[in-house]
Amino acid sequence: QVQLVESGGGLVQSGGSLRLSCAASGHTFSSYAIGWFREAPGKEREFVAAITWNGGNTLYADSVKGRFTISRDNAKNTVLLQMSSLKPEDTAVYSCAATRTRTPRCYSGTDYYAYWGQGTQVTVSS
Repeated sequence: QVQLVESGGGLVQSGGSLRLSCAASGHTFSSYAIGWFREAPGKEREFVAAITWNGGNTLYADSVKGRFTISRDNAKNTVLLQMSSLKPEDTAVYSCAATRTRTPRCYSGTDYYAYWGQGTQVTVSS
């Protein structure tokens, strides 16, 4: 089992940057694939980015491709989401999620992930 805690959210102007962090507990973090999702008021949770257990593969939603970068440091049990060129439509609660697998494929479906953090608020002002 793994516990996830997100941090790094906040208020930023349009065009700005933020870096979100997902810190995980447990000694087997390197066996988990991680995904980032976001949920805006009145909208369904949507996929943002994912990374495989060893960082070998990544996947991005079309809406963030070229602006967001996901990375991981297994020695620090941390996954980062670097967000640049932020837009007001990026405003949402961002959550990271984990599932124990060493498959080389990334998954965007919420059903794939077994563990979820509480989320961190990102607000982009226009």
